[in-house]
Amino acid sequence: MVAAMNPCPCGYFPDRNRCCCSTGEISRYLNRISQPLLDRMDLCAETTTPTYGEFRNKTREKIWTTSEMRAQVIASQKIQQERYRKEKFQFNGEIPSDKIEKYCVTESDAEKLLKHAFSSLELTGRGCSRILRVARTAADLTGSDIIKEEHMAEAIGYRALDKQYWKFNL
Repeated sequence: MVAAMNPCPCGYFPDRNRCCCSTGEISRYLNRISQPLLDRMDLCAETTTPTYGEFRNKTREKIWTTSEMRAQVIASQKIQQERYRKEKFQFNGEIPSDKIEKYCVTESDAEKLLKHAFSSLELTGRGCSRILRVARTAADLTGSDIIKEEHMAEAIGYRALDKQYWKFNL
């Protein structure tokens, strides 16, 4: 499932120079999406308005082509299919809760980061499990057998975005 939404009715919050919504309107708008629904989303990413240079690809940042991304995804899927060949599932997003410990092995720094995120982001068990599955995929994309701190940080970053506006003290 892919979904998109604005942070407020006008779409410009938190830029108070452009946002014309009252705090009540913003709260009502955000409360239309429940935390249990957000917990069921693996990735939450925020987009920003591109600059002209970004729009015209005049920046120096590496831009991945569709074929490069596709090749990386296919390689990751092959890793997962091989890993789970004796299981009833094929991909990291399908790992049952009782198998997470077996397949989402973390280095100690990654585990510390997850523990900190669990308390600071007030994660649910479901949210924590989703982070581990996404971190497992991030590790696969780099060819790592173990979830490292950078993989965990990336996965937490996707989960933290879903808390950004809902925890914002209006």
